[in-house]
Amino acid sequence: MSSHLPLVLAQQSWGGWWIVFGVVGIVVFVLLLVVAQFFRLWLQAYMSNAGVTLFDLIGMRLRKVDLSTIVIAKIQLVKSGIHDITTNDLESHYLAGGRVVNVSRAMIAANRAVLDLDWKKSCAIDLAGRDIIDAVNTSVNPKVIDVPNPDRGKQSIDAISMDGIQLKAKARVTVRTNIAQLIGGATEETVIARVGEGIVSAIGSAQTHKEVLENPDRISKAVLARGLDSGTAFEILSIDIADIDVGSNIGAKLQADQAEADKRRFQAEAEKRRAMAIALAAENRAKVEENRAKVVLAEAEVPMAMAESFRSGNLGIMDYYRMKNIQADTSMRDSIGKGDGPTEQKS
Repeated sequence: MSSHLPLVLAQQSWGGWWIVFGVVGIVVFVLLLVVAQFFRLWLQAYMSNAGVTLFDLIGMRLRKVDLSTIVIAKIQLVKSGIHDITTNDLESHYLAGGRVVNVSRAMIAANRAVLDLDWKKSCAIDLAGRDIIDAVNTSVNPKVIDVPNPDRGKQSIDAISMDGIQLKAKARVTVRTNIAQLIGGATEETVIARVGEGIVSAIGSAQTHKEVLENPDRISKAVLARGLDSGTAFEILSIDIADIDVGSNIGAKLQADQAEADKRRFQAEAEKRRAMAIALAAENRAKVEENRAKVVLAEAEVPMAMAESFRSGNLGIMDYYRMKNIQADTSMRDSIGKGDGPTEQKS
């Protein structure tokens, strides 16, 4: 029995080592799987001197970052000669909801065009919702803006000179992006609105429409002198008047409308005065009738007063005849004065 003891101990010893080998094999297999998962991107970054380590890739996977986006953006930046942007910077912008590929391409384009654009400013522009690639391209290659914008349904800027003639103008504004004012700067719509306002003001200050037709550049000079690109994300390079057409004689139409309005007002005032005169005449006729009624009432009281005078002895018969003679004489004088000839009065 003592002779089998070393063999048993040896078998137990080998059994423990097999367990260790199994655990180590599992760990190595897991590591190989992990390495195999990130090996292609790591090798691509290593061969490009992008400085992305295997642990960086594992950390990005744990942080739920798109590995391919970050690695490719890093490789593009390094190959373009931009080495001051780290993998952490790319990850931070990605986690903030930014478009890493757009920002990296914009940085490359700005670096090629020798524009003053750093990484923080690019990320801020991208997070603000602006198209950073288009902004850089417009800064290098200026674009032309139509005023007014035909997509809005308006075909021309209408303005009236001092002589009342309407002019319809179209302009083309050449602008380039102002990177320094891109954050918080007004958009293209503001530039269109300001240029349209400047055109209206320039035409409105002209004495006659012929001055504008003879020298369209006076509009461009007047508009450019106002500094319309202040506070916008663009720098206005030139304003060119593409077309000017003569419209209607607005001044004559306004004068005609004003004359018609004055005529109606005067007619209304005359009608008001006529109505007041008619009302006054009717009122006077009513007063005359009222006074006549009072006279009739007063004349009806005369016989009663005379009878009372006879009864009281204040009036005699001779006084009555004398009064009648006076009345007849007065009536005759009135008839003579009217030209009807004398009338005989019987007492």
